[in-house]
Amino acid sequence: MGRVSLPEARRQTRLDPYRELYARRTVGLKASAVRSLFAVANQPQVVSLAGGMPNIVDLPLDLVADSAQRLIRDRGPQVLQYNNAQGEERLRQQICQVMAVEQIQADPDDVVLACGSQQALDLLTRTFVEPGDVVLAEGPSYVGALNTFQAYQAQVVHVAIDQYGLIPEALRQAVLACRSAGRKVKFCYTIPNFSNPSGATQTVKRRQGVLAVAREVGLLLVEDNPYGLLCLDWAPRPALRSLEAEQVVYLGSFSKTLAPGLRIGWALAPHAIKEKLLLAQEAATLCPPVFSQFLISDYLEQWDWLGQIEVFRQMYRLRRAALLEGLAEHMPPGVSWTKPGGGFFVWLTLPRGLDSQAMLAQALTNRVAYVPGTGFYADGLGSRNIRLSFCFPPPDRIREGARRLGEVIRDALGVAQTFGLTAPDGGGLDGGGPDTGGPGGGVPDPISPDPSGPNPISPDTISPDTGDPNPTDQDTTDQELP
Repeated sequence: MGRVSLPEARRQTRLDPYRELYARRTVGLKASAVRSLFAVANQPQVVSLAGGMPNIVDLPLDLVADSAQRLIRDRGPQVLQYNNAQGEERLRQQICQVMAVEQIQADPDDVVLACGSQQALDLLTRTFVEPGDVVLAEGPSYVGALNTFQAYQAQVVHVAIDQYGLIPEALRQAVLACRSAGRKVKFCYTIPNFSNPSGATQTVKRRQGVLAVAREVGLLLVEDNPYGLLCLDWAPRPALRSLEAEQVVYLGSFSKTLAPGLRIGWALAPHAIKEKLLLAQEAATLCPPVFSQFLISDYLEQWDWLGQIEVFRQMYRLRRAALLEGLAEHMPPGVSWTKPGGGFFVWLTLPRGLDSQAMLAQALTNRVAYVPGTGFYADGLGSRNIRLSFCFPPPDRIREGARRLGEVIRDALGVAQTFGLTAPDGGGLDGGGPDTGGPGGGVPDPISPDPSGPNPISPDTISPDTGDPNPTDQDTTDQELP
């Protein structure tokens, strides 16, 4: 047997023989908190309230199939060929029509298509962020965005939110604190509509306040808006980009209003930023998926896409109602949750002494899945929070999932009370939730809005919209949907 060199011996004894070759930025990479649950949560006996997968069964699939067949038959050499990095011009024109629903006036030349808005965010982060730069993000924030920022070695600093999303004064203080410490802030990432995971939505007045701070301190805003048209209680609100063109990069997607598998999203950016994104796109993929672009364009041309979105709204209203009713019926005292006006998610807060990550194994044993709140913070907070998704399971399964989750929380509360970790009545909460009525329907909100201004809340609880909005943030421009 020949002698083994030291490097070879080391390689044979390591689980990963390539470790020394990896770039330093890979050290901070971690699996998505949502993706890691898929293998278990997708089992048929498990009620998954975890993944934010849109329900596309109500799509006109026969029309989409006919469109795909016709495109390949009549235009195959074009739709199956390479395209340019910016994307098909006709689709960019139609995207401007889609964004006009939220009062955005845009030039198709300022639109860059991408493989979903996730890739658009990746390209934007690649363009702006160097190791050690600061990215501000509302806390809690979308786990996919946090993973992207950390992949480029950004330092994520969370900005406090309340039931109306980003708090302008908290945003100002975060920027000033970072700069006074010599840290370079590159942009602030926000989801103004039905935020993932909190479900919070900024009123028009709150959007104006956030933009005023951005102008004052010279801050670029990244507006991620995958859920904006999936409003269930009011008409679409004007996007941040509709109120300010030069201070905002807008990210949009067809994943929630058409189909995620087509992987088409876009960025609407100021002209100079757009040029940089094009260079980044050429280096990343040469061009976004070409056939998907033509298929979406044909769909928008041939189908009543706004009417189809209303079909989705009706479906998601039923699912949201099922989850909120199930929580009201089955949650023990001391548990609170948000009541989103649209989107896919409810943010639940547990009594002090409970840990959503520690409870997950028991929940899966009880055949219900959720996403622990720690995945939505870059700093380890959120242990008392749970993100629940109502978009995919049918209503009866959602109610059953709420029942199973209630059992898990009651059992965990019993153990915690036995060891004196929480009060029997759920006391000691950092913040409360809505009084939704019914057995175990939550506790009254102890942090009602302060008439003198927006009320910051602790990182692990989001105050619900209790129907008594803060007068300083009350938005009288919204219209109820039928």
